Amino acid sequence: MSVSIHIVSFDIPYPPNYGGVIDVYYKIRELNRQGVKVILHCFEYSRKPAPELAEFCEEVCYYPRLTGWMSALSRNPYIVESRRSEPLIRRLLHDRHPILLEGLHTCFLLDDPRLRDRLKIYRESNIEHRYYFHLFRAERSLWRKGYYLAESIRLRHFQSHLRHADKMLVVSSDDAAYLRKRFPAKEIIWIPSFHPDQEVGSLPGKGEFILYQANLSVPENSKAARYILEVIHDDSMPELVIAGLDPPRTLVRLAARKPNVRLVANPDDETMLHLIRHAHINLLITFQATGLKLKLLHSLHQGRFCLVNAAMVAGTGLDSLCELASDPGTFRTSIRMLLETEFTTDHIRQRETILSEQFSNKKNCKILLDAVTLSSF
Repeated sequence: MSVSIHIVSFDIPYPPNYGGVIDVYYKIRELNRQGVKVILHCFEYSRKPAPELAEFCEEVCYYPRLTGWMSALSRNPYIVESRRSEPLIRRLLHDRHPILLEGLHTCFLLDDPRLRDRLKIYRESNIEHRYYFHLFRAERSLWRKGYYLAESIRLRHFQSHLRHADKMLVVSSDDAAYLRKRFPAKEIIWIPSFHPDQEVGSLPGKGEFILYQANLSVPENSKAARYILEVIHDDSMPELVIAGLDPPRTLVRLAARKPNVRLVANPDDETMLHLIRHAHINLLITFQATGLKLKLLHSLHQGRFCLVNAAMVAGTGLDSLCELASDPGTFRTSIRMLLETEFTTDHIRQRETILSEQFSNKKNCKILLDAVTLSSF
């Protein structure tokens, strides 16, 4: 039996080079491999339409994001209000296919009475009000701090709209526990993020540097980079490489003052993969335990040792594959210990066993299809 599904994406998921769009892109690709006809709906604002998506989709529709003061002054969160689209609703009404909503960003239509009898599935990637509250805490600009705090409050209020979703697909067990408590009557299914790595490509042996990689335009990530630069790393350690998208000027200046630090701004995919595979330690820190950090999953598939804090692995089931540290002293001790340790084929086999079981795109796609097809709609 042929299956068709609408997927409403908060952004154009190509190129798949940051957080949520990675999940969307590789989900679409796997659905296509399993014979599903995907009708993709994208909001266009900072990215151009991507002809590459037609390879995996039956149809790709684009809608302008309504940025500006009118959306900002709404009671709804800006990330939701700016994605309202009547043309999108009209297109969804052409058929009866299930609707997968990517992120709280796209959930403006959950309570639309015209879609009352449709199967609507919410795909969670973060507990958004918590995420924005951490952005508020990490941001230095007073104007942006005010925006993030206001958006966090509005997102917390808007979250009640999820009662109109028929099912929820969540990326971590911690987020699943939170949503089950908040919405006890809803079916909530843990499906980790879809991702590009289907085999472990880690290299045995030793690397020569320590790597922190992230989307550096996100305040929390640049805060983590500064923390590593100023509090954890010192001149007695091997070179620290910080790599990622759009580093702020303050971080660029700080890295330039350090003699044993190299900042790689906006690396292409090949460069980033080279850095991850050839580092001895992938050092990953987060200040909020929500969602699944795809940079961790990528590092486990392609890198050597991953040294992280507890928030980075919370709810992921990946604790056993990482070295954990809790404060600057334990991070420095762990770095020195790992620098004396060779990454072996035993480490690789352990990763293969765990990652192929819980983080297989093929297996998780079948769980998603069960959620879509085994329903009363």
